Amino acid sequence: MWQVIGQGRAVSFLQCSLEKGAVAHAYLFAGLPHVGKMTLALNLAQALNCEQANPPCGQCDACQKIASARHADVQVIGLAQDDNTARTRTEVSIDQVRQLQHAASLPPFEGRCKVFIIDGAEQLSIEAANCLLKTLEEPADRVVFILLTSDERLLPATVVSRCQRLELLPLAPGEAEAALVRGWGVEPQKARLLARLCRGCLGQAVSAIGENGWLGQRAEIMGGLLDIIDADYEKRFTHAARLATRFSQDRGSVHEVLEMWLGYWRDLLLVKAGCAGAITNLDLESRLTDMAGHYRISQIKDVVASILAAGEQLKQNANPQLVLEVLMLSIPRKEERVRKGLPA
Repeated sequence: MWQVIGQGRAVSFLQCSLEKGAVAHAYLFAGLPHVGKMTLALNLAQALNCEQANPPCGQCDACQKIASARHADVQVIGLAQDDNTARTRTEVSIDQVRQLQHAASLPPFEGRCKVFIIDGAEQLSIEAANCLLKTLEEPADRVVFILLTSDERLLPATVVSRCQRLELLPLAPGEAEAALVRGWGVEPQKARLLARLCRGCLGQAVSAIGENGWLGQRAEIMGGLLDIIDADYEKRFTHAARLATRFSQDRGSVHEVLEMWLGYWRDLLLVKAGCAGAITNLDLESRLTDMAGHYRISQIKDVVASILAAGEQLKQNANPQLVLEVLMLSIPRKEERVRKGLPA
């Protein structure tokens, strides 16, 4: 049973390939973080090694071992969260790929097919990507590679061209809301908020179900944003310095902060334009409504553009403190809004 939700097109394609015996030697699953790429990859690994007639059954020994990360022929490579060095490494190294190549050269140990899942393939170093390319050009029998990426633009075109590409699209809010209520027993109001916040990426919503999980982190991040909106420049630069330090330790967490900020300012733009029914941060609607009276649409659009630019510059390895300080300068302060004739 395929466990990924809302990806019927991708599942149908893979199911058809399995039935025809036309499985590719390498796949690229592209989509937003938490949209279901890893779940689909593990489902495909189960289907390739399932012991029953209609794979993946999810019940046989092979399927259960893969689900619990105990199958000898299925490996996940990436900046693993349980790796003590994950927060200091910023790339998937060539040594990791060489170890993968060695394992791929050996026959399957307990299953029918070896499956290597590269999580965050865009984090491959240049050397690692070139090394992997050689393996993709000369695939071994009974070996399948699955590359997962949230930004395929950062992958060499030569690597992308060697893979069968499947794009995973976000769920519609109503579909995500229904899945949370039906599959995880989330009460409707909370499910509606999570479905909006996750932007169709169900994995994010599921991880946020616990009271002390992602929602708590979001509350802290949004509190920081609201605090600096009318803070003086000294406080803003202090906040930028903290984020820059955090970026050197965990880049992903800072990009997540920027995504949340971007969502808030997009919501502010929607409220200002009279489209409050489409906002994401439902629990902050009253604050958004109040703030909308203090900004012009052009100012909000400028802040949105600045956040987008900061995210791109950080991906291109620009100086993080400088990028974040410029971002802080782009947010109009209260006195600036007053001087421009806007309500205080």
